[in-house]
Order: sequence, then C-alpha cells, then structure tokens
Amino acid sequence: MPVPFEAIIPMGLVVVMFGVTGTGFSLAKRMTNEGKPARHSLDDWERMMMNRDERLTGTPRGQSMNPTAPKEFATNSAWQTEKLA
Repeated sequence: MPVPFEAIIPMGLVVVMFGVTGTGFSLAKRMTNEGKPARHSLDDWERMMMNRDERLTGTPRGQSMNPTAPKEFATNSAWQTEKLA
C-alpha cells in the first residue's frame, strides 16, 4: 500500500527538525568542551588528570606544554585542609 504524497511534507519536517536539534546539541556540547569531543566513561585517573589540568591551565580540557608548573600550582592543592582536633 503506497504512502499518500500528503505525508511527505510533514515527514520531511519531522526529519529536518530532528537533524537540526541533533546538530545543535552536538555543536553545543563541543563548544562547552573547547571544540573537543565529549568524554564518556571517566575513571578515577581521568578525573584526577582533569582536576590537575584545571589547576594548571584554568580549564578542565586545557593542557600545557610547559615542563615546569607555574609557582601558583604549589599552593592550590587538590587536597582540602582539615582541622585536627
């Protein structure tokens, strides 16, 4: 049984709108990740390295080629201070 030609326009609109929203969402995700693909299934090591990169460069996706850390890196520790009794 053939599809009536009147269904082509609404179906085309649905397909186009899914494509537009999918592309927009993908673009928004890439913009928030500095143009890099989103990360999935992060383990503890990757989270620790993201934390280190954020402390070194200011962004979780940024990386530095400088072999020595800036002097501020020595005092902005990832460990929170605790009051001992």
